[in-house]
Amino acid sequence: MAFGRAPRTTHTTTTTTHGTHHADRRGVFHPILTLSNILIWLSSVIVLGISAYEIHQIKKYAGSNAWPGNRLVYILVIAVLTVAFFLLSFMLHPRPSYSLLFNLIFSYLWLVSVVFAAESYSNRYVPSIWHALEAFTFIAFFGLLFNILYTWWQWHRATPRTAAVV
Repeated sequence: MAFGRAPRTTHTTTTTTHGTHHADRRGVFHPILTLSNILIWLSSVIVLGISAYEIHQIKKYAGSNAWPGNRLVYILVIAVLTVAFFLLSFMLHPRPSYSLLFNLIFSYLWLVSVVFAAESYSNRYVPSIWHALEAFTFIAFFGLLFNILYTWWQWHRATPRTAAVV
């Protein structure tokens, strides 16, 4: 108690009115985060299917040596990576710092896919399946954006705070 300071104590959690500790509670939005991860995975599976189908059609009708374009191949590769690696997000969401990094990386990859799809397939003279490809890339990106905001909030909430005693 030198110089009017209180003795140091270890960080303790406070008890809520329901008797549970803040550190023991799971977030209210964990079911919503799981549903968001499922939505992202399903939309990436749909984007994977549509882009693979379109590449197959281009190769079928334009010849086997025809190049479908860098943008469509990029969208296909990002969809394949998301389908393959996004299953980890179901295991990572209890660890907000890893989940935040994982979602940040994939959100930037999907942002480029959204830009490519919007530039290439927003014309009204393209087939409607390309509009569906564009729509599902938007869904995957906005799902990842929600995951970033939620995991940042969860990570920020989980860090212990110290209060200065005067």
